[in-house]
Amino acid sequence: MQATYQQKQNPGELLRFYEEVRAYTMTLCEPLETEDYIPQPSVDVSPPKWNIAHTTWFFEEMILKKFSENYRVYDENFGFLFNSYYNSIGNRTRRDNRGDLSRPTVKEVFSYRKYVDEQMRRLLARDLTEEIKELIILGLNHEQQHQELFLTDLKYTLSINPLYPVYRENFALVEKRVEKIESESNAFIEINEGIYEIGFAGSGFHFDNELGRHKVFLHDFSIGKNLVTNAEYLEFIADGGYENFRFWHAEGWDWVNQNEVNSPLYWEKRDGELMNYTFSGLRKLKLDAPVCHVSFYEAAAFAEWKGMRLPTEFEWEIASGKFDWGLRWEWTNSAYLPFPNFTKPPGAVGEYNGKFMINQMVLRGASVATPPNHSRKTYRNFFHPHLRWQFNGIRLAK
Repeated sequence: MQATYQQKQNPGELLRFYEEVRAYTMTLCEPLETEDYIPQPSVDVSPPKWNIAHTTWFFEEMILKKFSENYRVYDENFGFLFNSYYNSIGNRTRRDNRGDLSRPTVKEVFSYRKYVDEQMRRLLARDLTEEIKELIILGLNHEQQHQELFLTDLKYTLSINPLYPVYRENFALVEKRVEKIESESNAFIEINEGIYEIGFAGSGFHFDNELGRHKVFLHDFSIGKNLVTNAEYLEFIADGGYENFRFWHAEGWDWVNQNEVNSPLYWEKRDGELMNYTFSGLRKLKLDAPVCHVSFYEAAAFAEWKGMRLPTEFEWEIASGKFDWGLRWEWTNSAYLPFPNFTKPPGAVGEYNGKFMINQMVLRGASVATPPNHSRKTYRNFFHPHLRWQFNGIRLAK
């Protein structure tokens, strides 16, 4: 299990946190062959090589270049190749070209990672200011985000291979938790109307988009105790859910028809049997497992078909202590917008969240691919409504 780090702990804890997070990324790489690090079948996914290099670049660019005396960058070209979206830092390679880079080689990227790790260990041996500590902690949480992206991106890349390759036969982190049976799927939790406080409070790490703790008024509502299962979603499909425009937002209906969508991502029929692509290859769909890899459009259409709706992110946060979560990122019916008094930090760090607060929907919770100790009830994930390669699921409200 990975550790979390609180600023008041001793300096050795920060080094331990650094080593554990960086080591976990390497653990995720163990099943891969060199050829697995390169492909990029979609603009929305990044190759493993790029994810590994980008997280390393973050420590070099945001920390070592600023706070390590006489630091020499590993390669002047890497800033252009592995910058993701930080306009204040400079130009970068196009997002859809990340898989076209045969050079630097995978071997060179791992050498880069080793070089930066050595420099970071030297920095961590010093007495650090709170500013440096906070940036290191941000960098580690950033890497944890990319550990999840590493898995979700890789799953999509492997899934388009007609051989349906196995990433890891008994990938316990994902497979055992993914297939947890959801019992009492029709149970609902009642929440009384009232004024509630939303947003992060207390000590410990949090992203800036969780700040601006504020009060909201909520009417009486009910929220599902459990996630929607594959069996329940199959009922929606069997009842013509993908053929009836009445269940869909207009934009979602266009998406369904333009992309010929008729089931969640990774479902496939083989010899009359419904199969699901997993990290362990193509396997029989488990009906009692929570449905996964659905877009916001699909989640909202399913809720409409059930005569219900998706919860708002505020309802989800207030109710989250009354049900288990962490199997799926759960779509909410809330647009990704700033909380009151939200401010962007100065410099490149200010580009981390705020500039994406447009045309995206909020997901709450965590998923089976989220690294241990990288979730909390105020965490605000966000994606465009058509995306479904993440481990996204559905919890209903009414």
